[in-house]
Parts: sequence; structure tokens; C-alpha cells
Amino acid sequence: MFSFFKVRRLGAGRKIPCKSRRDSGFRRNDVDGKRKSEDGFTLVELMVVIVIIGLLATVVVINVMPAQDTARVKKAEADIALLEQAAEMYRLSRLNYPTGEQGLQALVAEGFVKRLPDDPWGNAYRYTAPGRNGAPFDIYSLGADNAEGGEGDDADIGTWAN
Repeated sequence: MFSFFKVRRLGAGRKIPCKSRRDSGFRRNDVDGKRKSEDGFTLVELMVVIVIIGLLATVVVINVMPAQDTARVKKAEADIALLEQAAEMYRLSRLNYPTGEQGLQALVAEGFVKRLPDDPWGNAYRYTAPGRNGAPFDIYSLGADNAEGGEGDDADIGTWAN
């Protein structure tokens, strides 16, 4: 019945159940109330672990941040391709592309896109008709700096790049 209790004898044949040292929750070296110097972690050990975790976090952040910039450029390219397809569908339906005054709003008004997306930097995509280099139109984003030209993340992204 008392499988985890040991029976302790109190002399004169009296017995009372008591917990064994193993089941008492105390360590063997802690039964007499004294603590050994090896118990717990030292401040130096904790600091070493914190430094290692910090170094690992730094390596992860350094490797992940450029991927975010690349993902924004890829999203802008995908949005522009979608808007370009909608403009082509508009042309097939209306026999001409939206004018510069109508802009991308004509694609929404005719139901070719549900709503106009913003570029990954929170700015509206731009539409010009006629476009550069003799193209019927250009759909583009001004990039991260929201200004003409630029390099890297600030470079303009548009239909002329396709």
C-alpha cells in the first residue's frame, strides 16, 4: 500500500511510514541542509550562454535582412506583371490601352482588377501612356526612395525591365 514510503522504526516495535530520501525531492548531498558549491549556474556560465545566443541571433539577422529586400523587388515585379496583363485585357475589350489620364483606375472601373495594389514600399504604382522606347504604356514603381532613378533597392521597377 505504501509503495513509495519506507517504514521507520521508532523503538519498542512502533513503526511509522516516512518518505525515503530518493522520493523526498532533496538531493543526497542536501539532506543535512548544506549545499555543495557545484549546485546551480555561475554568473560567468550564464554570461557565456547569453553571448552565444546573441552571436547566433546576429548571424540569423545578417542572413535574413537581404532576403527581405529581394522579396520586395520580386513582389513589385509580380504586381507590375499582373497590372500589365490587366492592361492587355483592357485593350482586347476596348481595342486600345487606357489613356494617361485614365491611368490604372480604368482597370478597376472595368473590372479587370478588384483593387489597385500599392508597391511594397507603400506607394501607388504609376502609369504613363505612351511609354518609353515606343511602348504603348509603362507601369512602374519608383522603388524604395520614391524618386526617379536610383540603384539597388532605390532603382525603378517597371514594364521596360521585362
